[in-house]
Amino acid sequence: MLVDGFQRRITYLRLSVTDRCDLRCAYCMPREMTFLPRRELLTLEELHRLALAFMARGVRKIRITGGEPLVRRDLMDLVRSLGRAVGSGLDELTMTTNGTQLAAHADALAAAGVRRINVSLDTLDCARFAELTGADRLPQVLEGVAAAREAGLAVKINVVALRDGLPELSDLIAWAHGQGHQVTLIEVMPLGEIAQPRTEQFVPLSEVRRELEQRWTLLPSTHRTGGPARYFDVAETGGRLGFITPLSDNFCAGCNRLRVTATGQLHPCLGAAEAIDLRAALRSDEPDTALSHALDQAMRVKPERHSFAIAQGAGPAVERHMSVTGG
Repeated sequence: MLVDGFQRRITYLRLSVTDRCDLRCAYCMPREMTFLPRRELLTLEELHRLALAFMARGVRKIRITGGEPLVRRDLMDLVRSLGRAVGSGLDELTMTTNGTQLAAHADALAAAGVRRINVSLDTLDCARFAELTGADRLPQVLEGVAAAREAGLAVKINVVALRDGLPELSDLIAWAHGQGHQVTLIEVMPLGEIAQPRTEQFVPLSEVRRELEQRWTLLPSTHRTGGPARYFDVAETGGRLGFITPLSDNFCAGCNRLRVTATGQLHPCLGAAEAIDLRAALRSDEPDTALSHALDQAMRVKPERHSFAIAQGAGPAVERHMSVTGG
């Protein structure tokens, strides 16, 4: 089993299939983002082999991420291959998506064994969506969310809490709960250089919670998904609301995950610079042995906690953007 130096058992892999994205969210990347040459990415066969290696060491949940995973050609071949392991090696196969391509893939995802997805959506206002993402594509995202619901997928709406977006959070939550979707609020994280200072974007979720409690009754929930969110039931809507607080209320003590980029770089911690080259291990003369050694090394170097901080004049915690690491 994968157990790090702080006796945390690793059971959750976030596997990125591409760094490319068809949106340019202002808190995530610059508008003129440069993506990796496709030839540097792992093949789908290599991604599948990596997933099997992690499963053999005790990983029970895999989340497919990007970038935007659904822009990768032939991705569904990998999803179907991994989906066959659900119930016999995997407890769950999930995906995080921005929703722009979801309408075309929702039925296939459900048929492949995916039962739950996260959709990143920060606003229901078309003008603000275009301003935040650099693209006027909110209707396509809402169509994708509706298609996922129709396909029988459980949908969680991920919302990055931004200082200037506070006034509409309540209405966004009310809409999502009215559609039967969970919502998770996430504090903005200092990954990579962007145009706007993150001190202008950041708002602690403790402040957001106080604002929401002016309208609603938030009841602590025992619900857990294996991730870092802490949940509340909203009495008035009947829906569930999660809070992910990497800066204001650190949750690293319970970390159970690793991230692998689309180029095969294993990051034991989202907020640390350490990386282990799994691509080199995969392509070595003895890949099984090399992968085993690489995963052992990851357990040795995984830090106790991340080094996130947002302060006036401070740069990002790490230079890579979230789209490179995988959401």
